Amino acid sequence: MKVDNAVIMAAGMSSRFAPLSYETPKALLTIRGEVLIERQIRQLHEAGISEIIVVVGYKKELFTYLEKQFAVTLVENPSYHVRNNHSSIYAVRQFLKNTYICSADNYFINNPFQSEEDESYYAAIYADGTTNEWCIETDPAGYITNVTIGGSNAWYMLGHTFWSETFSRTFCEILEREYNLPETVDKLWEKLFIAHLDQLKMKIRHYACEEIYEFDTLDELRQFDASYQFDTRSPILKKITKQLGGKEEELTDFIALKTAENNIYGFSFCFQKTQYCYDYATAELRKCTHHEKE
Repeated sequence: MKVDNAVIMAAGMSSRFAPLSYETPKALLTIRGEVLIERQIRQLHEAGISEIIVVVGYKKELFTYLEKQFAVTLVENPSYHVRNNHSSIYAVRQFLKNTYICSADNYFINNPFQSEEDESYYAAIYADGTTNEWCIETDPAGYITNVTIGGSNAWYMLGHTFWSETFSRTFCEILEREYNLPETVDKLWEKLFIAHLDQLKMKIRHYACEEIYEFDTLDELRQFDASYQFDTRSPILKKITKQLGGKEEELTDFIALKTAENNIYGFSFCFQKTQYCYDYATAELRKCTHHEKE
C-alpha cells in the first residue's frame, strides 16, 4: 500500500531531558550536525513522503519556521501539558490514513522510511539481558500478541510505527470512544493499542540496536554525540559551571525534580562527587537535601 503521509509528534516537554528541554524542545537540538526533527523530515522526503504533519505544543512558536522551510503542516495539541501522547494522535486524527507515526526525538542512522508498506508495524530493537522498556510478544506470524513493561532478552518498542488506513480508522474509533474517560488522561497511545489487540492487528519490525536511538537524558545524548560533553549548548549549565568554577563535562547524572503534584521545578546533578539542585523559577543553585538525593 502507498504511504499517504507521516505524523511527527513534537508536542511534549521531555522533562527528563533537563535542563536542555527547559530551554529548547528536544526535537530542535542539533545532534551530530543536524537538527533532530529536520533530519527526520529530510528522511521522509527522501522516501517520497511529502505530506508531513508535525504536532506541536510545548514552545510551539519555535517550530513555525518548519512550515516555510520544509512545507510541513503544524497542528497544535492544546492538551499536551495535561494529557499523555494519545492527545497528539487525537489532534491529527483527521489526517490518519496509511500513515507513519513518528516521535520527533528519534535518531535513525539509516533511513527507515519507504514509499510503500505491506501492513501495520511497530519498530523494535533487541535487549540483551534485562530492560525496563516495553517488551513485545508475538505469534509465529509476527503479529503482536502482548506487551509488557520490563523483560529480559526481548524485543522492545523503539522508534516509528506504520498504521494502515484500516488500523488508523479502528484506532480513531476507539480513541474517540474512550477519550473523555478519566482513566484515559494519563495513557500513552500504546496503552490503548495494547488494550485492544484483538481489534488492532500490528506486526513487529526488527531493527539492529545501532540503527535507532532515543535520548531520554543529557547523559545518554553525550554517549552518542561526544561534543555535548564539553559544550552542552545550555545557558543554564554554562552559568552553573562558571559559578562552581568547573567544566561542563564535570556536570553529570541529570535528573528532573518534581513537586508533590508532579510538576517539574528544576533538576539535580552531580559535580565533583557532590549533588546539587537547581530551581528554574528562582535560578537558585544549592546542594541537594537528603530527601532530594533519594
